[in-house]
Amino acid sequence: MSATHWGSPTASKRALLIHGLTMCSQTWESIAQLLVAEGFFVVAPNLLGHAWRRGTDYRVSTLAEDLRPYFAMDMSYDVIIGHSLGGVVTLSLLPFLPKTKETTVLLVDPPLERAGGTFKDDKNWYLKKVVDPKSADEHMVENPAWSRRDSTLRALGAYMCDRTVIEGIFEHNTPWSFSGLFKDIPPHLKITVLASDPERGGLCHSEHVPPEVKIKVFTGIGHWIQFECTDAIMAEVPLPRSKL
Repeated sequence: MSATHWGSPTASKRALLIHGLTMCSQTWESIAQLLVAEGFFVVAPNLLGHAWRRGTDYRVSTLAEDLRPYFAMDMSYDVIIGHSLGGVVTLSLLPFLPKTKETTVLLVDPPLERAGGTFKDDKNWYLKKVVDPKSADEHMVENPAWSRRDSTLRALGAYMCDRTVIEGIFEHNTPWSFSGLFKDIPPHLKITVLASDPERGGLCHSEHVPPEVKIKVFTGIGHWIQFECTDAIMAEVPLPRSKL
């Protein structure tokens, strides 16, 4: 097991954060610290193929199965957040969750359906990210809304992932089609999809989300919502809210 933890294990609330492709557990730092301030113990695993972890099977179902130990001994979470590939993995994790524990599930710009030339372009884009990873300074120039901390951790995530992982992810998940994972969602799971602006590189499209699932589309916000708009994520976390 490979993960980053924040807060006290004795906290009354728990959150599980699942990163995306070419990312790592530490890239959740900003969101994790906000959750800790609200009384959460936060756990962020490293997916297979990331943070120097190696594997041979990169099917989404295998990535989810690899996280089963985080649910051992009836471990439960109040909030689960998955970004990008991590959002799809989160959907695959739903059968592992306790049958009655009310859980808030936030899917941050998950790529539910990708096909044809778009699928090929995605692969080439991610290959470039790990073959020639950008520095923190380069990320900050391209993304003025990112903090130096987030930019540095983004660079670290790409550095700890290599092209064999990218090739495996795309080869082992063809066709890329995961909208069907929304079927038969039990009522105690409160799922919200946070979708980025398609004009800013958003990967989740509203037509792939069933009408019974809550979705919010953020105009002007790119794929990295957790870097660009942390308030949008925290607004969906159930917390005591002031009436003033």
